[in-house]
Amino acid sequence: MTTPLQSLIATGTKLWLDSVDPQLVVLSRQQGATGATSNPAIISGLINTGRFDDRLRDLMDQGLDDEAVAWQMTDRLVRDAQEAFVDVYEKTGGDDGYVSFELDPLLEAVDCPLSIEERTARYIELGREWSAGHTNRMIKVPATPAGLAALEELAAAGITLNVTLLFTTRQYRIARDAIRRGLERLESLDRFKSVYSIFVSRIDVYTKQHYSELSDATQGEVGIVNAKRLWRENSDFWAKQNLSLQLKQEFIFASTGTKDPNDPPDKYVSALAGADIQTNPPATNDAIQEMPGKTFTRSVDQLPPQNVLDEIDSQIDFDRMEDVLMEEGLQKFADPQRALLALIAEKRAALLATG
Repeated sequence: MTTPLQSLIATGTKLWLDSVDPQLVVLSRQQGATGATSNPAIISGLINTGRFDDRLRDLMDQGLDDEAVAWQMTDRLVRDAQEAFVDVYEKTGGDDGYVSFELDPLLEAVDCPLSIEERTARYIELGREWSAGHTNRMIKVPATPAGLAALEELAAAGITLNVTLLFTTRQYRIARDAIRRGLERLESLDRFKSVYSIFVSRIDVYTKQHYSELSDATQGEVGIVNAKRLWRENSDFWAKQNLSLQLKQEFIFASTGTKDPNDPPDKYVSALAGADIQTNPPATNDAIQEMPGKTFTRSVDQLPPQNVLDEIDSQIDFDRMEDVLMEEGLQKFADPQRALLALIAEKRAALLATG
């Protein structure tokens, strides 16, 4: 019998896991997932389980400081997930089977002493370092001024890219155009792939807080409409480029877990079914699998009635929304890295105490 997630995949959606937990990777492969992503919060959660204390002890015994231990642990966990998906990468000729590796979030911390130019240079340096020797690893770069400025050089180096923390058309176009310029300098485009991670549910949280006057038909639809419009623009843009690209330059629909308890768990998954990639939280996938008889149909190219679109276009200040959501997003970006470093320091003390 076809499961709900198998039904989702049958619409044309690639399902990626929002975790690199080895146990969840195995389960997600059984559910049909073909890729995964990581971030500091995910790594912290795994370390907190105690299942990787032996790895931690080994790294600490090598004399590595807390920051180096954090990055080596991240690298090892991402490598393990890459190995689990490498067969997908090979079968699809490099169009799927990736695991995303997030560059240092502290480059975007409020107290980061580096200038934007220095941060950009550091993103390029780190992108080269952490991508070296890998086939199915994506380098995750945020759509900040420094991150966006790094994309042309990273693309010109042939590095597989995941542009994250995207909320608006403005950010997307800057990212896309920078990558396009980088491709003009790349000798071979056969294995180049980029993806653009648009955050969905966070936008609807924002509109509920700041645009309470929206009609019932429009409230809760802004994130979906924004994602669908950007997906369409991205598809049209790359289709028109006179490039010998072999791989798809795709959208990742991220932040697909519902934030409103009144929403069904499949709200965003259903609305965006039918194309590109969804990185769903494990809890969202579990809830969907428990929806007996749930069958997905292609919806990604279906927009709501014109009156809803008109209300969104006339009422929502997307520039202001980007400012607010990026401020919140960057805090959520940097704080987990600090928490990861603090956790490793605690682990170091505990492991030393136990010998």
